[in-house]
Amino acid sequence: MTNRKKLVTEMGRIGREEFRASQKMPLVVVLDNVRSLHNVGSVFRTSDAFRVERIMLCGITATPPSAEIHKTALGAEDVVEWQYFVSTTDAVNQLRDQGYKVFSIEQCEGSVALQDFVASPGERYAVVLGNEVKGVQQAVVDLSDGAIEIPQFGTKHSLNVSVTAGMVIWEFAKKTGLVE
Repeated sequence: MTNRKKLVTEMGRIGREEFRASQKMPLVVVLDNVRSLHNVGSVFRTSDAFRVERIMLCGITATPPSAEIHKTALGAEDVVEWQYFVSTTDAVNQLRDQGYKVFSIEQCEGSVALQDFVASPGERYAVVLGNEVKGVQQAVVDLSDGAIEIPQFGTKHSLNVSVTAGMVIWEFAKKTGLVE
């Protein structure tokens, strides 16, 4: 068995125009007052990898163009569609008006564990990821259709927002049929 690393030319990567025209996973990622530009960039890069429909940047969350976002996004900020909203509640209300099911990624009473979440065929989803210290605003949790929680077993009960985004996006990729 060989474990030779693949060359970039062997990976079948698509170009920017092909990405823009490609079918996207029916998932919108909402960043609710995320402070770190590196976290924002990382979410862009993960969203590119799994063809997330778009990202909504809300409140104090920085927007492209930004050298600090680019440092971790590596150009994904130029292909993944994004929108900015002053208010996360406005973003969530717009998504709900457009027929999305919105879930806050938060530790809440009545939350469903990420591994137990069941995606319904044909549904479009949005997930809200919160501030690195305060999490998702309670007003946003209240507007959501539910909460999804990542079970944790250590002494800390929080994960970096970009790590959380990666885990959640991967699970949605599996649950919406992008990955089998």
